[in-house]
Amino acid sequence: MNIPQDAVKLPTERSPRCPFDPPAGLAGLRERPVRRMLFPDGHLGWLVTGHAQVRAVLADPRFSSRHELGHYPLADIGTLRPAPPGTLTAMDAPEHTRFRRLLVGRFTVRRMRQLTDRLVEICGDHLDAMEQHGSPTDLVAAYAQPVPALMICELLGVPYADREAFQRHISVLSGVDTSVEDQYAAYQAMIDYLAGLVVAKRAAPTDDVLSELTASDLTDTELAGVATFLLGAGFRHTTMNMLSLGTYALLSHPEQAALLRAEPELAAGTVEELLRYLTIAHTGARYAIADVELDGELVRAGETVAISLAAANRDPDKYSDPDRLDVRRQTSGQLAFGQGIHQCLGQQLARTELRVALPALFARFPDLRLAVPAEEVPLRQGTDIYGVQRLPVAW
Repeated sequence: MNIPQDAVKLPTERSPRCPFDPPAGLAGLRERPVRRMLFPDGHLGWLVTGHAQVRAVLADPRFSSRHELGHYPLADIGTLRPAPPGTLTAMDAPEHTRFRRLLVGRFTVRRMRQLTDRLVEICGDHLDAMEQHGSPTDLVAAYAQPVPALMICELLGVPYADREAFQRHISVLSGVDTSVEDQYAAYQAMIDYLAGLVVAKRAAPTDDVLSELTASDLTDTELAGVATFLLGAGFRHTTMNMLSLGTYALLSHPEQAALLRAEPELAAGTVEELLRYLTIAHTGARYAIADVELDGELVRAGETVAISLAAANRDPDKYSDPDRLDVRRQTSGQLAFGQGIHQCLGQQLARTELRVALPALFARFPDLRLAVPAEEVPLRQGTDIYGVQRLPVAW
């Protein structure tokens, strides 16, 4: 294989000194927003860093999402396998269309508003528990992890008696210190549990998303797969990491936190800006199924295109002064939830949770602060979802 001298490797590590910025080196790649990239497994593909170019890839059906067609951009993990049934992010039309049509109506803004009262209650309960525990505490374990986990239980209709065990499995799955064997065991336990829950919902439906889906043409296996996918998309991939890392960012920019405290109506804009500024789902990939000209470069069928959402959301051609956190910014078009037919199905759920949970936290603890020096906050490095492992806070 003839490797061009200007082919780059994807920077992945964020600096503990600048934990909210994209990995060092990405900014310098924006001069050429589409360029050759050498993947960890030796594949010569492409890296896209510009906002307009990333949008173009995500919206083009000539770029597939099927895992088995391409190469993983973050590590050499061998040949990718087809995703389990129900994994919407790894499907193309028409299979994707079939699932998406069934699910999109379950995650409307209206439904999220209906869940808000319950969300306020859940947040209040955990803030009460934090207060009773006393300062300091780990915000991830006390607040950022259990709040979205319980909201997923509400949506899927997990019985109250099962929720403690359900959350234990989630804790193992989301932990960075747990072994691969333990994570696999927890994942299999979740699949087995959700498969049983599907059978129970078919027999006795209740008022929840999973029960509604039992009236569709999805098989039990597909329904269990969808439930597992929703668990990942609605919990691990968004709110837990955004809530903890977003708090860390606001505590590190006290003038921005002060604005949110003084003007709670800034909550929606603050969430959009944090989504842009942090971009925790920082890297994705698409797989060319036809020759495509992209920004003057010819991407050939069979090549993998890595897309840097983190770089795209800091593109100065799209956002002025993009490396500055500004909760008053009119943030439109940010790509933290993707674009096109695979735009995150649970984005309204994530927004609703963050818009309630962040202001509630800062209102309850007006003098909230880090309990350790900023450089001692352990980061979640080397994974496709960025965040913090723990966030010790005091008040």
